Amino acid sequence: MTDAKLPSEALAATASADPSFSELPLAPSMLANLRQLEYLHMTPIQAASLPITLAGHDLIAQAKTGSGKTAAFALTLLTNLNPRFFAVQALVLCPTRELAEQVTQEIRRLARGEDNIKILALCGGSTMRPQIASLEHGAHIVVGTPGRIMDHLERGSLKLDALNTLVLDEADRMLDMGFFDDISYVAKQCPVQRQTLLFSATYPDGIARLAQKFLRNPQEVKLLEQHEDSKIRQRFYEIKHEERLQAVAVLLKHYRPVSTLAFCNTKQQCRDLLDVLHAQGFHALTLNGDLEQRERDQVLIRFANRSCSVLVATDVAARGLDIDQLEAVINVDVTPDPEIHVHRIGRTGRADQDGWALSLCSPADKRRVAAIMQMTGGEPEWHTLGSLQSGNDAPLLPPMVTLQILGGRKEKIRPGDVLGALTGEAGFTREQVGKISVTDQTTYVAVARNIAAEALRKLSAGKIKGKSVKVRMLED
Repeated sequence: MTDAKLPSEALAATASADPSFSELPLAPSMLANLRQLEYLHMTPIQAASLPITLAGHDLIAQAKTGSGKTAAFALTLLTNLNPRFFAVQALVLCPTRELAEQVTQEIRRLARGEDNIKILALCGGSTMRPQIASLEHGAHIVVGTPGRIMDHLERGSLKLDALNTLVLDEADRMLDMGFFDDISYVAKQCPVQRQTLLFSATYPDGIARLAQKFLRNPQEVKLLEQHEDSKIRQRFYEIKHEERLQAVAVLLKHYRPVSTLAFCNTKQQCRDLLDVLHAQGFHALTLNGDLEQRERDQVLIRFANRSCSVLVATDVAARGLDIDQLEAVINVDVTPDPEIHVHRIGRTGRADQDGWALSLCSPADKRRVAAIMQMTGGEPEWHTLGSLQSGNDAPLLPPMVTLQILGGRKEKIRPGDVLGALTGEAGFTREQVGKISVTDQTTYVAVARNIAAEALRKLSAGKIKGKSVKVRMLED
């Protein structure tokens, strides 16, 4: 095998032809399942990487969340699998539990045309004993976070002797979180003769170190994110450094987005911004590394179901975060890494939606903006805060409110049970009920803000699956 770098021009040409999965050497049952899932044409990252990985080569691929990268590696590891051999044959390492669970669900969907393939998620935040019991029953594919995978390897509950495919998903985020040594430990427990696939949204120095250490003659696919100008409208606002936090509130009051992700470079800046926003009546939450997993899950659920207007986070805290319908990204601090800037703003303007990317820049940030423009091309569109319309001080209220129900999967509660309770005896319409998220012990349901108090009262007075439940409203 030899190194082969594929230029982005070649990849773009491949992608524009809308290649079909039927052009790949996939089993008929897999192609039939892809048709059922309405996966008719490959995304650019799938078209560029699948011919390489299905031919058995190691791969380094630059791909962001939401680009179809999970299918890009899942189809390969499923093809490499022997379903009749009950041993762990593929391992996917992810930076967070949220991403690991998303990846697990997607692989299960892609594997449903095959017989009896067992896919197991091993993540922190859950007790070890059920995971050990599941491993004893045998698994073909394991998806997990580095720390928890290490725990199982050290206990001897996870064995990787039969492994043929190792995937490092969002490798840059894992490096940001200090997982280099953990990844090294896990990789050393894998057979030397294996296929290794590394996916990363950005290319920090640590990626080259990982590749040099654990990949054999990898081929490289690098797709620079291209956003249509009409999809993401990017504006830069020149401000004094000390105006930065108040400027966020000015932008929110002018643009009035339903959901905004505000990026800061430090945890302290996140805390300071949250205080400023709360003081002005904004419904804002923050993600930081100090949160317990349960608190982190709750913050993400509330933001995803549109019952919180602003999520304030660092790049590390927002790793693996993929939110539908994100109207705006605000760069409270300009990142020194142009690729991270592109990754940040690419979270808005997804699919057929438009989005705002608004960056606050002090004079000291001008050099960083120049580096971003040099990489992405084009000229920055500069504005001043004074040019924004003022006077609209009406509170920016999220359209939904989240209700927390004590009881979840362990009580056999399903989303349909909650929807039935609200649209049946309680008398609300389906349109007044938003996302329903069921965890092991808790269920979260978003309801329209104007019915929240009544929905809380009726759920508390009624029953779900024949049992009374405790319900509370989650508000700042």
